[in-house]
Amino acid sequence: MVKVKVRNIKNKEVSELELPESVFGYPLKEHLIYEAVKNYNANQRQGTASTKTRAEVSGSGKKLWKQKGTGRARMGALRSPLWRKGGTTFGPKPRDYSYEMPKRARRNAIKSVLSEKVRNDRLLVLDELKLASAKTKDTVKALKPFHFDRLLIVDQRGNSELMLSTRNLPHVKAIDVGEMNIYDSLHYDHIMLSVDAVKKLAEVLK
Repeated sequence: MVKVKVRNIKNKEVSELELPESVFGYPLKEHLIYEAVKNYNANQRQGTASTKTRAEVSGSGKKLWKQKGTGRARMGALRSPLWRKGGTTFGPKPRDYSYEMPKRARRNAIKSVLSEKVRNDRLLVLDELKLASAKTKDTVKALKPFHFDRLLIVDQRGNSELMLSTRNLPHVKAIDVGEMNIYDSLHYDHIMLSVDAVKKLAEVLK
């Protein structure tokens, strides 16, 4: 088992928590993390880029001049890709970039990142993440004792004060434990979890 210190909102130790080795003591697998990030980014792509072919651009299809005898190169239509404002050859068209990655591989990638955060003291467990109000200034004041640059906070969606009050903070993001993903866990330097979120993660990722 992996032991971590549980702190309160004032950054003071209150207890210890044992974490399952299979989730928070997982070995670092860089290639698996790379594949998971690539999959996440591909699934986020809208795939709406589009160009017009010679069949779609405006312009006459009439032959511009006769085939022979003018001294000029032969030319069939104004919409040829060789001409300015002509169609695009092999340009992008709307498509779906998403693809499925095995669920076990995706979970193992997140376990690898979380375990590395634990080994580098970048994962913090709080007894609870209750805030007095949904005001941003109160959240900034509550997070001040932790001195983190980029922070990902993971808790239950029912904690509406936390979810609302962090939306205007540029380097802080609060998500529900069910929204945990490989990109956010890597992008933010530190991860702060409530005890409830840790238990839920351990149950889902085991």
